[in-house]
Amino acid sequence: MTIQLPGAAGELRTYSPRTEPLSVTTGAPFTSRTVYSAAHVVADPYADVSPDSPAAVDWDATLAFRRHLWSHGLGVAEAMDTAQRGMGLDWAGAAELIRRSAAEAKAVGGRIACGVGTDQLSATEIGYPYSLDEIRAAYEEQLALVEDAGSPAILMASRALAAVAKSPEDYLEVYGQLLRQATEPVILHWLGPMFDPALEGYWGSTDLDAATSTFLEVIAAHPDKVDGIKVSLLDAQREIDLRRKLPDGVRCYTGDDFNYPELIAGDAQGFSHALLGIFDPLGPLAAEAVRVLDTGNAAGFRELLDPTVELSRHLFQTPTRFYKTGVVFLAWLAGHQSHFTMVGGLQSSRSLPHLARAYELADGLGLFPDPALAEARMKNLLSLYGVAQ
Repeated sequence: MTIQLPGAAGELRTYSPRTEPLSVTTGAPFTSRTVYSAAHVVADPYADVSPDSPAAVDWDATLAFRRHLWSHGLGVAEAMDTAQRGMGLDWAGAAELIRRSAAEAKAVGGRIACGVGTDQLSATEIGYPYSLDEIRAAYEEQLALVEDAGSPAILMASRALAAVAKSPEDYLEVYGQLLRQATEPVILHWLGPMFDPALEGYWGSTDLDAATSTFLEVIAAHPDKVDGIKVSLLDAQREIDLRRKLPDGVRCYTGDDFNYPELIAGDAQGFSHALLGIFDPLGPLAAEAVRVLDTGNAAGFRELLDPTVELSRHLFQTPTRFYKTGVVFLAWLAGHQSHFTMVGGLQSSRSLPHLARAYELADGLGLFPDPALAEARMKNLLSLYGVAQ
């Protein structure tokens, strides 16, 4: 069996799909690393909505996917960038997602942490016309909801704060007040502008060394309220340097979807835990690799996970913020949802050659539980674009 896939130059090439999926096992919880997958949401394909309408979510399929991740021992990082937070999923939808997922996590014994931001504050024609107090109050509203749901919190970067803050001191003030109020230690999330251009200059400077100093100052002032940091800058050495400066007891969760195997494996001076969007499509394989690492076999861990980097770099290629399209596409091919539709119409954000290459790379890794189903769905998509098979 073969399939004709379009290449970047418009040519067709012949690909022979796998016939067997990769064999993975389930097992006990991880012992050497704490690992979260940032999870996508499944849209309701029958909802009569436009791209700028409030998100219509298929709650059953969305929660089923989280149970899939939990079944392999992964934690779920909920209502994050991967869930199209601020790119189709508004605060009302995110709040409902947090309530439902936190309740489901409690019911099945799954690990969860939920995103806290300020996305109830919308930009206007003149930008973000808010005060620091209003931004802090928005954070506080979301923090209260997450804590009431029984979930640890992930303090996400705020577009409003990035627009309004005038100096590093403004970040120190807002985050300091939030950390003093948090009832449990939180994860601080530094999302780089490659994921969201509106976050350029976060922590008060476009100079990453200066921004890092402010970030570390926030942590040093409240180490007992910081479980860890999640860094998404796609710069492995910067993450390594940063994690070596963290106070004892504060973890580094890599969010580097380009360099995660080496960062999780670590070195003689330490390692990163993980909170990654790429672990959405890689879930079972990533879990298998971490269990190998739990035995002390770092080489075996790298042997399993290193081959996945090509797929991850493909999905997260610029414009990086559209990586969610590839994530949902692979979930459809893998049979985790019945359609390739996204909230906000984001399924149109990647080209057919991009999706074809994603299929080829994922299939080569054995990521599809039913390769024949994935092949049939890929052929259906190709036919819609006029590619005869």
